[in-house]
Amino acid sequence: MIDSGELVRVVFSGLSPLLVEDVTDEGEQIRIRARTPGGSVACPGCGAATGRVHGYHQRCVADVPIGGRRVLMMVRVRRLACPTRGCPQTFREQVPGVLERYQRRTSRLSTQIGAVVRELAGRAGARVPAAPAVRLSRHTALRLLLRLPLPRLPVPRVLGVDDFALRRRQRYATVLIDAETRRRIDVLPGRTADVLEARLRAHPGVRVVCRDGSGAYAEAIRRALPHAVQVTDRWHLWHNVGEAVRKEVAAHSACWAKAGPPITDGKRAQTTRERRHHVHDLLGKGVGLLECARRLNLSLNTVKRYARVPEPMRLQRAPAYRPTLVDPYRDHLRRRRAEDPAMPILHLFNEIKALGYPGSFNLLYRYITQGRVEADRLPISPRRVARLLLTHPHHLKDEHRRLLDDLTAACPEMTDLAGLIRGFADLLRPREDNADHLDAWIAGARAADLPHLHAFTRGLDQDRDAVRAAVTLPLHNGGTEGVNTKTKRIMRQMHGRAGFALLRHRILLG
Repeated sequence: MIDSGELVRVVFSGLSPLLVEDVTDEGEQIRIRARTPGGSVACPGCGAATGRVHGYHQRCVADVPIGGRRVLMMVRVRRLACPTRGCPQTFREQVPGVLERYQRRTSRLSTQIGAVVRELAGRAGARVPAAPAVRLSRHTALRLLLRLPLPRLPVPRVLGVDDFALRRRQRYATVLIDAETRRRIDVLPGRTADVLEARLRAHPGVRVVCRDGSGAYAEAIRRALPHAVQVTDRWHLWHNVGEAVRKEVAAHSACWAKAGPPITDGKRAQTTRERRHHVHDLLGKGVGLLECARRLNLSLNTVKRYARVPEPMRLQRAPAYRPTLVDPYRDHLRRRRAEDPAMPILHLFNEIKALGYPGSFNLLYRYITQGRVEADRLPISPRRVARLLLTHPHHLKDEHRRLLDDLTAACPEMTDLAGLIRGFADLLRPREDNADHLDAWIAGARAADLPHLHAFTRGLDQDRDAVRAAVTLPLHNGGTEGVNTKTKRIMRQMHGRAGFALLRHRILLG
């Protein structure tokens, strides 16, 4: 059994540096009267010890609630006079660990509130402590958050670097983590090379840096840490090759879509052919790409796209139709039109209406006039074909695998593209011998007639060392991407109104 005196000492053990004189139960709150112990205290100005009392002062501070009731503590503190000649000042004594200068809460209550505010911040951080009778405003909650000490971590051996948007397309920041332990190291304002270079020079010792394909980060690392190994992120490599594959599939849709509906030769296709003819005509006369864009009133990227295509047919796209209400009755329509090609569409409409067709006559008319009934297969979009190419063969269903085989067999360039994709996917499993395989893969990609993949290989050449490290070392930048995901949650939680200092605190304390 614990007696009442022992119970009081247990409950108020955090106030042991003080002398508790009285505890009063006032119903909604508990009032404690205490005083500081006697003894000498060091002067904050000159450091001389003094016990000379100049006067007394009473401080009212809040402590951790008990039983859902507020705890107010009235503490009598001394005002001491410094004995050193030339230091004519008086000062109030402080109680480290219990009372801090200018604070209206005890240290242990501030610590508990800080743990809540660190996760919630703002209004939510003020509402949650109110349940156990802690009065707090949202502004005070944010001030407490900013006063929490940031962790001091050693310089990591492997550093992860990535950027995130403070305001999309306007302001960005850079986050640094320990790529091995995934602990946050720092958050920098901006994503320029100078910002990262200054941070790396101030904290040397990093051996390996994992990053994305940013040229600014690469330049900063080369200038500040010339001997550090740079590792580009494999996810970004696969994402970039996926974009190139999607463009190549769209460029060759005239080949693999031959079994589908015919490619319409309308006004848009005619305009595309005319623009390509004008671009190649100017290029043949020695006019540069930028001047072509100015003369033809086209964007530079559009001129580049026309310039890299050797044949006009590659600019045509297979029609990409959405699923419609007619699709379930396609086989019936196809069979009836084979039996009687001259059958009126109205008769076909009445027949499928009796079978349960819920759509309109106009929808059926467009479906038939677009040639979707006679096609050997339903149309497929270039994006879906690219997705089939980028999916591991073991993860494809049998019908998807057969469809992919038919599509790639219809075009020699698609066959080369499928082989190159499988080869690049093998490179993303880090092995020591992948460096030679990477050189062989780049040579094979350049030998194929795939202009968009050539642009991807040029990007690999500009960052060859970092790419070689990515396919040979088991390091990656996934931890930094995870931190960015949590950062976005924090920013949504704070409604995008947090300043950089507050946001930095929450990221590093999270």
